[in-house]
Amino acid sequence: MATKRRAPSPSLEDSDQMTIRPLGAGQEVGRSCIILEFKNKKIMLDCGIHPGLSGLEALPYTDMIDASEIDLVLITHFHLDHCGALPWFLEKTTFRGRVFMTHATKAIYRWLLSDYVKVSNISADQMLYTEKELEASMAKIETVNFHQVMEVGGVKFWCYNAGHVLGAAMFMLEIAGVKILYTGDFSRQEDRHLMAAEIPPVSPDVLIMESTYGTHIHEKRDVREARFTGTIHDIINRGGRCLIPVFALGRAQELLLILDEYWQNHPELQEVPIYYASSLAKKCMSVFQTYANAMNERIQRQISVSNPFIFKHISNLKNMEQFDDIGPSVVMASPGMMQSGLSRELFENWCTERRNGVVIAGYCVEGTLAKHVMSEPEDITTLSGQRLPLKMSVDYISFSAHVDYEQISEFVRALKPPQVVLVHGEATEMGRLRAALVREYEDNPNVKMSLHTPANTQAVELCFRGEKMAKVVGVLAAEEPHDGGTVSGILIKRGFKYHLMTPSDLVNYTDLARSVVTQKQCVPYKSLFSLVGYYLRQLAGEVEEIKENGVVIGYKAFKVVTVLKGAQKVVLEWTANDTNDMYADAVLSVLMQIEGDTTGNT
Repeated sequence: MATKRRAPSPSLEDSDQMTIRPLGAGQEVGRSCIILEFKNKKIMLDCGIHPGLSGLEALPYTDMIDASEIDLVLITHFHLDHCGALPWFLEKTTFRGRVFMTHATKAIYRWLLSDYVKVSNISADQMLYTEKELEASMAKIETVNFHQVMEVGGVKFWCYNAGHVLGAAMFMLEIAGVKILYTGDFSRQEDRHLMAAEIPPVSPDVLIMESTYGTHIHEKRDVREARFTGTIHDIINRGGRCLIPVFALGRAQELLLILDEYWQNHPELQEVPIYYASSLAKKCMSVFQTYANAMNERIQRQISVSNPFIFKHISNLKNMEQFDDIGPSVVMASPGMMQSGLSRELFENWCTERRNGVVIAGYCVEGTLAKHVMSEPEDITTLSGQRLPLKMSVDYISFSAHVDYEQISEFVRALKPPQVVLVHGEATEMGRLRAALVREYEDNPNVKMSLHTPANTQAVELCFRGEKMAKVVGVLAAEEPHDGGTVSGILIKRGFKYHLMTPSDLVNYTDLARSVVTQKQCVPYKSLFSLVGYYLRQLAGEVEEIKENGVVIGYKAFKVVTVLKGAQKVVLEWTANDTNDMYADAVLSVLMQIEGDTTGNT
């Protein structure tokens, strides 16, 4: 893998500059991957693929980084555009850092990416990874609970519920006292099974936020649900087949809850089958049942009585061989953007019939078939290259659990971050959102907010110049401070925290041990040893005599430097430090002077 590396700055660790660089999701939706650099730490936020591309083209622009320099990867949720490239990054690059996601995300990640490997309509040599490599990546992924504070190499982080899909998280990071909130995809609206995203109780210095829907305002939930069920009812009444392309997990469960309830309330529809066409159906439901505590109160109350995910009017459909296509039906099939798989197969089979209909229920990325048919073209191209007329009805009713402008405005108003970086949005929508937020706060003197809309690989550079503070501990802390006083000790840096202590406290507050270095120096000396005492008294004043059996064998000058008599030499000995070394140099110069004088006189 080609890499573009910059020469490290000599003071990089102490740099006040933060760099935020999208390698994906910069003025686009898809392949979310944000690189955060600050204080010599490099964090990757999400590692997704682009749903409209395949093979290596679908990856983020990872040639801009050296994977071995990434300290930490945080994955917000299980959608492919946020985690689809992770097995490739873990197994096929030099990355050796740590990876975290929530428990539910890890459980679903395994099955969803396995399904992606199976349904990808590309040759084996273009596949980003195999089933075996996906399995190997699982062992490298660590899990984190909501609100659990973790620390990796001085980077502190924790996560909040993001709504959106089961297990989705917003990550708050703290590096050297600076807080960064990365929302990933989030929704502030509670739906039938998920709670709304939390608003963090602490305000970040930097907010990296999705901008998928720009300034759009979502329909009210009850209006949207009525339009959804009404559209499907109309297709059934005209004798047609209704296709609802969805991803195997996420919005699918919300739509299944709506349809099962609607069929229960409309006996005239109960002869019309509803199929959930996914090889993951049973696995998905078991995961949802396991993590029911991560859903809203409505589901938690209901599941204590009966399991809301055991549907009365919906059947699982693993493949086309099980499907008896003989009349009106509703089929919810993956993948959601109809690039391949069962949803694509059914669409190609049904698109030429006017009585049939397709209901697009989620956000569609540019370059996908689902996005293309929303413009209602006259014909479409099949996977085999054949042109087919598009006669079925096409309806877009968004159940995409992304924030709209009202939710974003409320979220930003609550946090008031001084720096906002918009990602995960097409350039036009991102620009509209930026302009709307600028207008909202331009006349508010109490809010100073800078907004950034970087394209892929474009860096946002921010400066955080904070005071460095040291905590005084141990013996030094026992002394009451006073204005103008001086505190002297050893300054210890651990991560991004500083502590000041005496050398004797090192063993109590650190893993460091104290060592004493004793210096010895032999100097040739042939003169009378008594001259040493005489000259040292001239130099240092009081000099201690060292005797053995009543005979002077040495002197101690400045109370630190010992001069011992030897055979035609003297030995200097002292405990090394800056002051004692200076005294030793002075004693040495005296000895050299004695030798020089006596040699010159002989």
